[in-house]
Amino acid sequence: MPIAKEQKDNLFVLVKSLSKSEKRQFKLYVGRLGVNEDSKFLTLFNILDKLHVYDEEAILKKGFVKKQQLSNVKAHLYKQILISLRLNPSHQNVRIQIREQLDFATILYHKGLYKQSLKILDKAKSLAIVNEEKNIAYEIIELEKVIESQYITRSISSRADELTIQAKELSQQNVLASKLSNLSLQLYGIFLKTGYVKNDEEYHWVTNYFNDRMPVYDIHKLGFREKLWLYKSYLWYSFLIQDFLSCYKYARKWVDLFYDNPNMIKLNPVFFLRGNQYLLEALFFTRNHKKFKNALLELETVSNKKWFPNDDNVESLKFLYIYSNKFNLHFMEGTFKEGLPLIDEVITGINKHKSRLDAHHIMVFYYKIASLYFGIGENRKCIAYLEKIISNKSLAMREDLLCFSRILNLVAHYEAGLDYNLDALIKSTFKFLIKMEDLYEVQKEMIKFLKGLGDIYPHEIRREFIKLHDKLLQFEDHPYERRAFLYLDVISWLKSRIENKSVDLIIREKFIESNK
Repeated sequence: MPIAKEQKDNLFVLVKSLSKSEKRQFKLYVGRLGVNEDSKFLTLFNILDKLHVYDEEAILKKGFVKKQQLSNVKAHLYKQILISLRLNPSHQNVRIQIREQLDFATILYHKGLYKQSLKILDKAKSLAIVNEEKNIAYEIIELEKVIESQYITRSISSRADELTIQAKELSQQNVLASKLSNLSLQLYGIFLKTGYVKNDEEYHWVTNYFNDRMPVYDIHKLGFREKLWLYKSYLWYSFLIQDFLSCYKYARKWVDLFYDNPNMIKLNPVFFLRGNQYLLEALFFTRNHKKFKNALLELETVSNKKWFPNDDNVESLKFLYIYSNKFNLHFMEGTFKEGLPLIDEVITGINKHKSRLDAHHIMVFYYKIASLYFGIGENRKCIAYLEKIISNKSLAMREDLLCFSRILNLVAHYEAGLDYNLDALIKSTFKFLIKMEDLYEVQKEMIKFLKGLGDIYPHEIRREFIKLHDKLLQFEDHPYERRAFLYLDVISWLKSRIENKSVDLIIREKFIESNK
């Protein structure tokens, strides 16, 4: 596939990611270097810019470079593009400015201009501390200590004490932040590997793991960065044990931390967006419609303000989080038909951002589109989108999404009257599911029911739907089973069959009743 070839060559992907202004900036930068227009790396840049797919043979046919030279020319071009991007005003932020000042101070130090170097370092250190860049601040102090030990001043004794105390405080804060960030990352790793806890044994294991690794801290002494990692750790623990109210609590603390420190939104827009995504996810899981709607509106409003950072990565994340939750809003409200215009917008967005969206998130979008079509009875369209997920053999996705895609596919085939191959479909689905470990009870009951469909007479079908409905209802509030219904609202589907109404109407009635 062409896309796979593109992704293999890092230089090609980098060139294709450049905006028009970044390409113009690169050519201006190269011009300032006084590089000959026939320079090989510039020629390579122009060729790659015009190619749609990376093609080494096409590059070599141009005759400006030999095969054995190409890797060196590519490496040189890659480096020059990065330098050009670093100089681009759109990529300048406080973090880069501090690093630049540290570089300047290092040059001055090596020239023996100690006083000038210390002056720059002092300003850079203040900027780093104010902006919670404590790792760089620690680096700056270490260089200050080196210079002070060679540049003798009358205040050296008091200066030595001051730098020693600062270094010790920053070191302690950095160690704590490192422990918390490690814990957060480890919990996220467990989540990706095993998913949510499915029984008491797993619950106790995760709880002990979390408590054993949580460092001792005083919340009043924590800075922005330490609090952020602390809230992240608690959030991932809460997700793992399916305590969605606690998820909401820590996601809210995470987002409020940014609103209390608005300069941090500009410096860390990705963390701000992710915090909002987890907040919305927790509100969706707890079915808190009012807070969900307000949080989504607030996220859209803030992220569209002129001062909000706006690079390619931020744009892709905004698209991913906002549209994913727009779908969820329609699922909560039962307004499936009103959600249909989102489909074209999302397909356009996927094409626009595909180089920065991983395959898993694209498949999640397809599942949401399939669910939307299923809700309004457009079962063939639902099947078409599920097929994109099921046929993607190379995809490393969370097992629960693959599982529910197959179950919904079976239900949609049944609903569409496509029962000529239902037996074969049930067998292949069953074969896939028995390979999975720790199926939800909801999934097991669904498989059992669908497997027995062929033996049920038409006049008995309604009674069987009622039986399954009553059986599954007991799992709706089960601590380890309830999440299954968020992927596939089986109970609403069964009710729609029993009452002979559309799925979206059943969900809409349920929503109106619970929001009176």
